Amino acid sequence: MDSIDGVLLVDKGPDMTSHDVVAVARRSLGIKKIGHCGTLDPMATGLLILVIGRATKIQDLLMAEDKEYVGSLELGVITSTQDADGEVVETKDASAIDEGQIREAFA
Repeated sequence: MDSIDGVLLVDKGPDMTSHDVVAVARRSLGIKKIGHCGTLDPMATGLLILVIGRATKIQDLLMAEDKEYVGSLELGVITSTQDADGEVVETKDASAIDEGQIREAFA
């Protein structure tokens, strides 16, 4: 088989690590030289950029580009792990918090 070189865009689903996605690509394509351009948490979904073969040489260039993250949050909920995977251990009324306060907290 001819060598495969290029960039593969993968829509990573939840419950897979970035390494898992690379492993699936390696098995499916029969190629060992595959890397990814930045790790996504296992619970995160979204674009995972894979570089294959000679394209691994541009990995640093791709990783230097700006990224955008979109997420959601639930105010007033405290979990045992401080993320969506943990058990809810406490809830509080967060109705007094407005969008401006949230934006300011993330600025």
